[in-house]
Amino acid sequence: MEFTKYNKLWFTISALLIIPGIIAIFVWGLNLGIDFKGGTVTAVKFNKTVGKSQVENSLKNLKLEDINIQPAKNNQYIIRTASTNDKLDEQISSSLKKVGENQVLNFESIGPSISSDLAKKAFGSIILASLGIIIYLAIAFRKVPKPANSWRFGLCAVAALIHDSLFVLGTYAILGHYFGYEVNSLFVTALLTIIGFSVHDTIVVFDRIRENLRLSPSNPFSHTANNSITQTLARSLNTSLTVIIVLLAMFLLGGETIKPFVLTLLLGIIIGTYSSIFNATPLLVIWQNAIDRKTDAAKAT
Repeated sequence: MEFTKYNKLWFTISALLIIPGIIAIFVWGLNLGIDFKGGTVTAVKFNKTVGKSQVENSLKNLKLEDINIQPAKNNQYIIRTASTNDKLDEQISSSLKKVGENQVLNFESIGPSISSDLAKKAFGSIILASLGIIIYLAIAFRKVPKPANSWRFGLCAVAALIHDSLFVLGTYAILGHYFGYEVNSLFVTALLTIIGFSVHDTIVVFDRIRENLRLSPSNPFSHTANNSITQTLARSLNTSLTVIIVLLAMFLLGGETIKPFVLTLLLGIIIGTYSSIFNATPLLVIWQNAIDRKTDAAKAT
C-alpha cells in the first residue's frame, strides 16, 4: 500500500480526532483535580444503597465550595471540593450519617500554594521531555544520509507527540465535562508515559528510513519512507495490540481508582501508534519533498 500517497487523508483524520477536543478545551476547559487547583477529595462508603441526591442534600449545611459528587461501585461516593480543612473528612462523614452509616475510605487535602507548584513542575516536565527528544533524535540520526537532516527527524517526532497530547487533553476535556474525569498528577504521569511510548514507535520507523536511505540512496524519499512503513507496520501494530489488550483488561476489571489512569494510557497508546505511522512519517516526507523542490529550483536557476 502506498501510505505516503494518502497524506491528506491521514491529516484529515487527525484533524477530525483533535479538533472536537480542542473546542471542548476552549468551551469547557479541563477539569483540574486538587493536585493542580487545591482542595480535598474524600472517598466514602455507605452500608446501604444511597442516592446521589441524598448525599448532595445532606452536605448542603457544610457550604462546600465547587463540590462535585461522583458515584462509585459498592455504595461508594467520591466527594471533591475546593474547600480545605484538616477535619473536613470528619465533618463530611458526620453530615452523611443523616442518610446512612458510612466509612471514610480515603481523604486527601492539598493547599493552593502546593497545587500551583505541582502545576508548574508538571508543565515543565512535559516541555523538558519534548526538548530532550528533539536533541536525542538529532544526535541519534546525525549520520543520516543526505539530503535528509537529523533535526527534521526530531522535530517531526515531537510534532506527532503534540498531536497525541492534544488528542488526549481534548478527550479529557470532554470526559471531564460529562463524566467528571480529572486532570491530576496521575494524568501527567500517564501523559509522559505516552510520550515515551509514542516516540519509541516513531523511532522504529525513522530508523528503518535511515537504513533504507543508505541501501538505496537513489530512490525518491517518499518511496523510501513508504517502504519503511510497510516493513515496520506489523511490528508496530503487534507491539501496540499486546499493550492495548492488557490495558483493556485493567480498565474493565481493575478498581475505580486506577480507571482514569488506565484510560489515559489506552487513549495515548492507540493515538500514538496511529501518529507514528500516519503523522510523523508523512510530515517528514512533505518537509523533505519541499526541501528537494527548493534545491532543484535553485539548481535550475
